[in-house]
Amino acid sequence: MNNDLLIEELKDKLKVIITKSYKENKTELEKDLNAFLETSKEKLERWMFLFSIGDLTEEELEWLLKSQLDLVTLQALQTTGISKIKLNTLKNNIIKMIFKVITEMIIPIA
Repeated sequence: MNNDLLIEELKDKLKVIITKSYKENKTELEKDLNAFLETSKEKLERWMFLFSIGDLTEEELEWLLKSQLDLVTLQALQTTGISKIKLNTLKNNIIKMIFKVITEMIIPIA
């Protein structure tokens, strides 16, 4: 399992999410997402490994990822005055995309 490849795939997919909805803040949002991925990298790698060897179920992985929701600060959008509802929706979409990428790229050994 190549963790660097997986992290790069996550970055690419997350850029698509922010580019579709927030083109005017793309550069700042990319910085925020990269900071989140860097902060969470060690945990993500550990969870990906545990998932790949079958020590985590999809439900457990999803729960762990949701626990990182508060770390997705998206400072760029907060400073523009975006509503909390839209901000939380975007954060949830980011976590869902991370879950999707991990579960599609890693087939657990059972």
